[in-house]
Amino acid sequence: MAIDLDVDVTRGAFALRIATRLAEPSTGITGPSGSGKTTLLHLIAGLVRPTRGRIAIDGDVLDDTARRIHVPPHRRRIGLVFQHGRLLPHLTVEEPARYGERLLAAGARRIAFRDVVDLLDIAPLVARRIAGLSGGERQRVALGRALLASPRLLLLDEPLASLDQRLKEQVLPGLERVFRELRMPFLYVSHDVAETRALTGDVVAIEHGAMVARSDAPPAPSAG
Repeated sequence: MAIDLDVDVTRGAFALRIATRLAEPSTGITGPSGSGKTTLLHLIAGLVRPTRGRIAIDGDVLDDTARRIHVPPHRRRIGLVFQHGRLLPHLTVEEPARYGERLLAAGARRIAFRDVVDLLDIAPLVARRIAGLSGGERQRVALGRALLASPRLLLLDEPLASLDQRLKEQVLPGLERVFRELRMPFLYVSHDVAETRALTGDVVAIEHGAMVARSDAPPAPSAG
C-alpha cells in the first residue's frame, strides 16, 4: 500500500506541512506532544480537512483541494484506534466490537468476529460491560472494533500511552501477533521510539509540524 501526502493544514497558530510517500506495510510516526502526529492521522482518516493539498491511497484520491475532493470518513475504509478507546461504558463488549461489522455488506467482511475474539484473547470479556474493564482490556476491544470494520488501512494513535508498563507488556505482544497474522497495513503513532521500532518497518519523526527524520532507527525527537 502507498499513501501519498502533499498537504498543509493550519489550525490557529499551528501549521502542519507534509509531502511524502509512505509505502511500507507498517509505518511508525514519532515526535513530541504538539508536533502534529495526531493531526496527520486525522487528515488521513478524513476527520480534518487539509487547508491545501492532496491525499491518496494506492491512487485513490481522498482529498484534493484543487479539485474540491473530500471523501467523508465513513467512505474511506480506514480504521482508527484512539489513545483511550472511546467506548461507551454502559455497553457490553460485543456491542461496540460488532459496530463496524454491522455497517458492512456480508461480502465485504474480511475478518470474522470469532477470529478477532480469539486473536485478541477477549472471549472472557464478550458479555461484560465496558465500564468494568481494565485499560488494557478496553484497548483490545477498541482494536477489535476497528478490525471488524475490515479496513484497508489501520491508524493507531498512541494506543498504549494510557497504560502502565505492566499493561503495555501484556498488550504489545497481542498487537504484534495481530499485525503479523492479519497482514493489515497500519500507521502507528507513539512517543516511544522503542515501542514504535518493535512494531513497524519504517519510522517517520515529526517536529513542529514537519518531517525531520526518516529511517528504521531514528534518533529520539527533542522535546518542544
